[in-house]
Amino acid sequence: MIALIQRVNHASLRIDGAEHCAIGRGLVVFLGIEKTDSFATGEKLLSKVLNYRVFADAEGRMNCSATDVAAEVMLVSQFTLAASTDKGLRPGFSSAMPPAEAEALYDDLVEWLRLQHTDTVTGVFGADMKVLLENDGPVTFLLRQ
Repeated sequence: MIALIQRVNHASLRIDGAEHCAIGRGLVVFLGIEKTDSFATGEKLLSKVLNYRVFADAEGRMNCSATDVAAEVMLVSQFTLAASTDKGLRPGFSSAMPPAEAEALYDDLVEWLRLQHTDTVTGVFGADMKVLLENDGPVTFLLRQ
């Protein structure tokens, strides 16, 4: 499982031209689910995301997590993170979990995440989404589990 996290000042997500959800200061988490992933894998990765220290403390050092600062979280499914880019000029998606299975796992992880962190919004699995964000820093990390 792969999480691309970005610290943002604000972000919004649009589907079919209408705003679906938005956050203020927080994290946008793009989540890629691979064939070998499980609920345990996702739980471990999302727990790391919530506790990853990417927000500044009083001295300006990245020493606080989303949990510490009550940051908002936007979780967005993104199967392209599971792409193989090693060969050729076209990405391959053979390592991505099949859509129906991935959607079920994603839904379970969304439910778990909302229990852990109530300030969580999500995109719609498989939808064509437009994500608008203002990256703060920029601060972006790629986490794998």
